[in-house]
Amino acid sequence: MTKPVIGAQLYTLREYEKTLPDIVKTLKKVAAIGYKTVQVSGFGLVDPKEVAKAAKDAGLRIVSTHTSWSRFMNELDQVIAEHKLWNCPHPAIGGLPDEYFSEEGAKRFLDELAPIAGRLNKAGLDFSYHNHNHELVKYGGKTWLAQIYDGAAPALLKAELDTYWITAGGGDPAGWIKRCAGRIPLLHCKDMMVTREREQRFAEVGEGNLNWKSILEQAEQSGVKYLLVEQDNCYGRDPFESLAISYKNLASWGYK
Repeated sequence: MTKPVIGAQLYTLREYEKTLPDIVKTLKKVAAIGYKTVQVSGFGLVDPKEVAKAAKDAGLRIVSTHTSWSRFMNELDQVIAEHKLWNCPHPAIGGLPDEYFSEEGAKRFLDELAPIAGRLNKAGLDFSYHNHNHELVKYGGKTWLAQIYDGAAPALLKAELDTYWITAGGGDPAGWIKRCAGRIPLLHCKDMMVTREREQRFAEVGEGNLNWKSILEQAEQSGVKYLLVEQDNCYGRDPFESLAISYKNLASWGYK
C-alpha cells in the first residue's frame, strides 16, 4: 500500500487569498510549513495562469480544487482548461444548493452529473463530491450520501469524505472510507474537539478526539491519495499555525 500524501486545503487561508500578491505570499508560507501539495479553494478573481506560476514558484502541486457546481454546469470547457493548465487531476465541489437534498434531488444531481463526469473523464480528470453533515440525513431510510454513491459508477463519481463532517453527521469516518474504497482519492482531514460548554469545534489534526489511527489505516487500505488538511475555523489562532500543527502531527505518524 502507498501512503497518501499530505496536502493543504487552502480554504483554511481564505482571508489571505483575495488578490494575486496575497496568493503568492500565502503559497510560499504553505510551502515553508512543509506541504508539497494543495487544493485550491477560496481564491479571489485571479488569472489561472498566474495561479499556475505562483504554485510552481512556491514548489507546490495543485492536486485538487473546489469548484462551484454552477461552473461545472455552465463553464465546463473553461473548468477543464484550468485543470489541465494546473496539471490538476481531481476537481471537486464543496457542496450543492439546498434544492438537491431530497430523494428526487439526489436523482437530479446524478442525471446532471453523468454527461459532465463523462467529459471530465475524457479529459483525464475525475470528479469528487465533498460532504458536510447534512448529506447524512436519511430520505426513505437511506442517507443522501449513500444514495448518490450507490447511484453512480465509481468512474463517474468519486468521494472526497470529510472526517469532521462525517462525525458531525453521526457517521464513522473509517467506516465511510471503507465503504468508498477504490473511489476516494481525496480525504479532508480535520479533527473535532468539545468545549466545557458542550460546543463541538474544529481542531488541528491530532489535537481533538477523532480516532486517527483507525482513519489513516483505512485511508491507506482504501486507496486515498491525498490527506487534505482543512480547518474551517481556527478560533483566533493564526490559520498558518493551525496548518503547521496538523502537518507536524501527520508527519510524526509517518506521512509527508
